[in-house]
Amino acid sequence: MEILGTTLRICVDDIEAASGFYERLTGTRALRFERGGVSVAAVGCFLLMSGPEAELEILRKVSATIAVEDVDTAFATLTEVGATVVAGPVPTPAGRNLIAVHPDGSVFEYVDRKAAVSNSPGTPGTAGR
Repeated sequence: MEILGTTLRICVDDIEAASGFYERLTGTRALRFERGGVSVAAVGCFLLMSGPEAELEILRKVSATIAVEDVDTAFATLTEVGATVVAGPVPTPAGRNLIAVHPDGSVFEYVDRKAAVSNSPGTPGTAGR
């Protein structure tokens, strides 16, 4: 599995103010979307999140987002080397993702930019699609 990049996850109180800062810092425009009651702004290598504290408490447990070529390959590699996939793979507004807990207890989100595809039931790595 090739890691293509990482995104730093930041929970903020005011996503508008934070987005403006990070847009100026990186020189890029924010890609904005909502997910599960949380407002999200992806700005360069930063993923800003704002919303209800109960949701943010869960999101803070994920150390970083790791971009990969294919989430299904990541699923196979992660489980092969001893990680536990606790969510996904599932489609998101920007591709597909999964959440994995590494053997040391670190929690990471793995994402690709692929649109969700239909797979036959029972295909490994398709839970939650």
